[in-house]
Amino acid sequence: MSTAFHGDILPPLGTDTLQRVARLRKLAWLLDAALKIPGTRWRFGADAIIGLLPVGGTLVMTAISLFFVWEARQLQVPTRVLGKMLLNIIVEAGLDFVPVVGDVVDVAFKANLRNVELLECYFGIRPN
Repeated sequence: MSTAFHGDILPPLGTDTLQRVARLRKLAWLLDAALKIPGTRWRFGADAIIGLLPVGGTLVMTAISLFFVWEARQLQVPTRVLGKMLLNIIVEAGLDFVPVVGDVVDVAFKANLRNVELLECYFGIRPN
């Protein structure tokens, strides 16, 4: 990301905000990268496993991913950042409905980690 958030007036970065973003980071790691495919650099998480369930897995994981957007909204993140977060979820969920392709997307795209990175960049926790 370049200077996507340059010029934003940031809300005060309090302990509560840092703790919430840290919790989201841990949840995203669990969902997207907690396990490693032996002999490779590829990581996956609960999203890829639960996503193997036809339709229901995708719906459950999409609902959990939307929690990240809800938390971001509670943290008063601007609409354009929320839109980017939603787009990440839409891409992953949309492709997840395609058999086999969806399973690969779950391992490769990692919408939840992308969304936490958007939050960290917005709050200046991670450089843009």
